[in-house]
Amino acid sequence: MKVVKFGGTSLASGKQIQKVLNIVISDPKRKIVVVSAPGKRFADDTKVTDLLIACARKKLRGEDATDWLEAVVERFASIAMDLEMSNDIVKEIRADLEERLRGYKGDPERFLDHMKAAGEDNNAKLIAAYFQERGIEARYVSPKEAGLIVTDEPGNARVLPESYKRLYSLREQSGIIIFPGFFGFSKNGDVVTFSRGGSDITGSILANGVKAELYENFTDVDAVYAVNPNFVSRPTEIQELTYREMRELSYAGFSVFHDEALIPAFRAGIPVNIKNTNNPSAPGTKIVNERETKNGPVVGIASDEGFCSIYIQKYLMNKEIGFGRKLLQILEDFGLSYEHIPSGIDDVTVILRENQLNQELEQAILHQIKEKLDADEVKIQHRLALIMLVGEGMRRNIGTTARAASALAKAGVNIEMVNQGSSEVSMMFGVKEEVERRAVQALYEEFFVSVPV
Repeated sequence: MKVVKFGGTSLASGKQIQKVLNIVISDPKRKIVVVSAPGKRFADDTKVTDLLIACARKKLRGEDATDWLEAVVERFASIAMDLEMSNDIVKEIRADLEERLRGYKGDPERFLDHMKAAGEDNNAKLIAAYFQERGIEARYVSPKEAGLIVTDEPGNARVLPESYKRLYSLREQSGIIIFPGFFGFSKNGDVVTFSRGGSDITGSILANGVKAELYENFTDVDAVYAVNPNFVSRPTEIQELTYREMRELSYAGFSVFHDEALIPAFRAGIPVNIKNTNNPSAPGTKIVNERETKNGPVVGIASDEGFCSIYIQKYLMNKEIGFGRKLLQILEDFGLSYEHIPSGIDDVTVILRENQLNQELEQAILHQIKEKLDADEVKIQHRLALIMLVGEGMRRNIGTTARAASALAKAGVNIEMVNQGSSEVSMMFGVKEEVERRAVQALYEEFFVSVPV
């Protein structure tokens, strides 16, 4: 059995959904289909989920949300018309949306979750109806019916362990199951959504639950690229990478997957195949537990901006018991999470997401660090980009750091910070945001274009 998930661009129009049907019925092992809400049809289009969020917020402010409601209904009506479906499904979707809008608004986050989930939920109903009209045995299954129970954290749900046993019973159902992504139900029966990109999480959970042989994730690219195609023209496609490599790349800015999406599949040892809805014959990229490292030390380069660093210097810091604990306590007291903490014997740097800070908070933190840690120097640097070199092969290759540093130097890029994890699967460089693109291009040239002597 295969679990297959289709993203928003794969379901944005009737024409795209026709492709989805052909892909699903071309392989009888594709028994569970996880669907997203309709995505963008063109560059300036709006995703249905964003329309629903705008509609919900309008309603929460006590304003008339009719225009936004009609925009959502129109998107589904357009898809139904393209597929030559009866208008009954559109009436059903309208009734569902109107009922959601009448829901309890005393808890805004819960109301917003209930509205956001309508995109996936109603798209699953529409697609199931379309399959049935084409004479295919298929049915919509809700997460509640299937037993997908999650933590009660609106917008940030986590699957509960007991869900997996319940989901296994889906194997016994005949025909094709059309399952909405992005949300589950709390033990109290409330709709709770995952974070954005949550349909990938749903697909991964279902693959684990039914013990699938493969989780296929269809998107709008032929494969995962070794680098951001906006930075490098026609970059190398990655044929195979490990879960650890994908996790590192996703964290550092790869937009193919949410960085937590594959954990359920990984824990069950289920391989993932990323494929293109518009070119299903392309082999795509396989994500596996282990692979042979035949393609050099680096499999991919990812980057992300919006970071800052807090540099703390204190003579004999390494001799002071409790220094690290006190530093982390200060961050916790201010409600801050950190990304990395590279350190030396007399200094330490804390890397944080810059959007956690404002000027007032920043000054308070710097004061607390200087005061409570009696630091000799404390300073903050803004507008940093982190660039991640990722590859299992780095553990067995000598000179990767030297090659990277040399490539950046030749490109005139100053390295603000270097950090390598103990697993040696990734190496991170901090640079100023304005040179991010140049740095990535230089590293790509070094590891994917140039042939080392």
